[in-house]
Amino acid sequence: MILVKPILFRIQRSHIAEYVNQIHVSGVLVIMLFFSLCSCVTNTEKKQDNLVTEKEQHKLELWYDAPAADWNEALPLGNGRLGAMVYGLPEHENIQLNESTLWAGGPHRNDNPDAKAALPKIRELLFNGKYKEAHNLANAKIISKTSHGMPYETVGNLRLDFLNQGAYSNYHRALDIENAVNTTTYTSNGVEYKRELFTSFTDQVIVMRLTANKDGKLSFIADMDRPEPAKVTVTTEDNDVLKMIGFGSDNLNKRLKNAAPIKGKVEFESRVKIVNEGGSVKATNNTLKVSKANSVTLYISIATNFVNYHDVSADPHKKAANYIALAEKKPYNQLLKRHSTYYKNYFNRVSLNLGNSEFEDKPTDVRIKAFSTVNDPSLAALYFQFGRYLLISSSQPGGQAANLQGIWNKDLTPPWKSAYTVNINTEMNYWPAEVTNLSKMHDPLIQLVKDLSVTGQETAKVMYGADGWVTHHNTDIWRITGPVDGATWGMWPTGGTWLAQHLWEKYMFSGDLDYLKSVYPAMKGASEFCLSFLTKDPKSGWLVMSPTISPEHAPKGRPKSVNIESGTTMDNQLVFDILTKTIAAAKVLRVDEKLVKKMETTLTQLPPMKIGQYNQLQEWFEDLDHPEDKHRHVSHLYGLYPSNLISPYHNPELFEAAKTTLIQRGDPSTGWSMNWKINLWARLLDGNHAYVLMGDQIKLVGRPDSPKGGGTYANMLDAHPPFQIDGNFGFTSGLTEMLMQSHDEAIHLIPALPDVWKSGAVSGLRARGGFEITDLQWKDGAVVKAVITSKLGGICRIRSYNELKLEGETVITKASGKNINPFYQSVEIKTPIISNLAKVEALVLKPVFEYDIETKVGEVIVLLAQ
Repeated sequence: MILVKPILFRIQRSHIAEYVNQIHVSGVLVIMLFFSLCSCVTNTEKKQDNLVTEKEQHKLELWYDAPAADWNEALPLGNGRLGAMVYGLPEHENIQLNESTLWAGGPHRNDNPDAKAALPKIRELLFNGKYKEAHNLANAKIISKTSHGMPYETVGNLRLDFLNQGAYSNYHRALDIENAVNTTTYTSNGVEYKRELFTSFTDQVIVMRLTANKDGKLSFIADMDRPEPAKVTVTTEDNDVLKMIGFGSDNLNKRLKNAAPIKGKVEFESRVKIVNEGGSVKATNNTLKVSKANSVTLYISIATNFVNYHDVSADPHKKAANYIALAEKKPYNQLLKRHSTYYKNYFNRVSLNLGNSEFEDKPTDVRIKAFSTVNDPSLAALYFQFGRYLLISSSQPGGQAANLQGIWNKDLTPPWKSAYTVNINTEMNYWPAEVTNLSKMHDPLIQLVKDLSVTGQETAKVMYGADGWVTHHNTDIWRITGPVDGATWGMWPTGGTWLAQHLWEKYMFSGDLDYLKSVYPAMKGASEFCLSFLTKDPKSGWLVMSPTISPEHAPKGRPKSVNIESGTTMDNQLVFDILTKTIAAAKVLRVDEKLVKKMETTLTQLPPMKIGQYNQLQEWFEDLDHPEDKHRHVSHLYGLYPSNLISPYHNPELFEAAKTTLIQRGDPSTGWSMNWKINLWARLLDGNHAYVLMGDQIKLVGRPDSPKGGGTYANMLDAHPPFQIDGNFGFTSGLTEMLMQSHDEAIHLIPALPDVWKSGAVSGLRARGGFEITDLQWKDGAVVKAVITSKLGGICRIRSYNELKLEGETVITKASGKNINPFYQSVEIKTPIISNLAKVEALVLKPVFEYDIETKVGEVIVLLAQ
């Protein structure tokens, strides 16, 4: 039996085992035949392996047979700090540039001290049903009067104008997401040209290599610019360096009539050094002119004076020059190898095979356009891995968190400021971080939350007289925590409450006590704010958050833009979650006994979830939902995903109500909303419905003949529209949830597998409690093998739709009762209140098999189908 395992591991050999199993002869004859057949394939195996490798590389590549028609077709490169969008234009190349700390404005606060005095009156108005009056008073006294947040800004463009390359053939451009490298190749005037670019993780420069198959054929002019009305200075230095220097913009939101602009304090330098082999380089009219070179290497460096959210004292010119000075000492191939090695250390942790398709040899934009009408499983796998590529490229340890557009933005005033919208979008950016083995990419968000836990203390005290810290629905690089954009959007005091959940989630995957100690003060502060801000609803007696909103939504029949409410379902869920998690953290760390008791008492006074007259999970405190409501936000389903408050095994009525709500809201929506729904349908254990939404998401938009609405641009970036990166990350997490879940007392293997992915394999996914799915294989919709590594030890409870056994003779134990692993405790919630008009149907679930396996630290368990 030892010999069977390698045979089954490779598809090329699988027919051998099947053939052997069909021969009913003596064991000796079978073994002889077995070895004979093995020797037949051994000689060709290396060639077959090479073919597989090439095919896998092709799968993990976005490629096109034409240059980018616009920014939404350019290809993204990034190293967490530097971003580049590459158009691949043969004659007039454009590389749009970003640096993660180039934002408008400078260090400032945006609290509104008038809020504290107005708070009691606003609550009174709300409890008396005077929503319009409460809305108006919140706009006047709570929303910031000094700043509504700063936009993230583009650095500008590096333009390369080539001589006599307007006519070309054999065009190909690609983004290799296995190595994080962009290439463009074409033929012009009988010369084969190649451009290769990468944003070095290790050397902190963008490197571009230009080559031709004939000497003396590279001639171009390099220039830099920035969109108006920005003012920049472009100069040259030493005949081979091009510099652009400027500042982030002064900024004043149009809603603020009497406020002074927040002066732009971020100074930057974008610096390009050209190193030629053959030919010449010279400075001409603040440009660099390359003539008749054999090959050219460009080093592109960008730096700002940003140190942290309250310090802009660095020297951007020295930093930018030093990056190049260090990088140019290394040979090009060494720079490339260092970059790719670093990147692959993260990217290669997860592999996914959903099957091949006949469309793999077609350009990526063609595949995106056809996806919903054909079966192209490898495109779904590519989309999944592209999300991981984007997270590695936009969020690196020690840097800024990925914003609304990651780090890629071509504007000075981008949509929604390209800031941190924390009522769903910022959180969604990091949903794949832990589960797809990119925990270090989570670190910038964790640091952002720690920063907000400091700046938000003053906001909580000044505006609400509250303990702890608060953040509303939006923040920026300056870590503002006051409410912005008007009460319709900004009157939501639980943005920090949601963000703080990530602090605990990261611990749930690692079990790192030192980490938990470092984030516990921020968790505690988030809970202390809730304890201070909760107020008693006079009718029910429950403690509720008031004033608040259910993000960006209002009950039908309210005056336009009047969203203000008390005790919305999402807020109730968020408060329950942060108190519960802070209690758990305090008990693990053995601290704050008095606070724990206070939080435990408060939990008993929070409202339960409610099922309304249309069998839906109520979004508001009262039964105000409408079954024809198609709003993009489904905030009250937070309890289903990303939280774990709604379980089919513990509260089936809520599970069914959540499903009803999702059906009522419909499938098509904005990009990020559709991807949230993929996660939600996966949690509802309906892989086929999740896959329908994948078809809605992988739909080509942005071209004249494209459909309107959410979908995917030709460069595979998510379209709200316009571009928002959260949808890409939501897709990646959603596909993960279809293959593995670990939130509900067990590791559930392929819990929501769609019929189209009958067979496949995935490796490297992470489950809570320090478990890693080293290998998971399924065939005909059933698990055939699962290899799980235990990093922390303890009970590993497995849930599967088919029976499993341990490899070897070890007896497997069927699970019973509660899972005693502390990372897999069920959530105890209150019994929901159900409307008398509701007709709650019994939930019918697919039967499951559950097993408990005691593991030790470092132990690997292997499960096979029975």
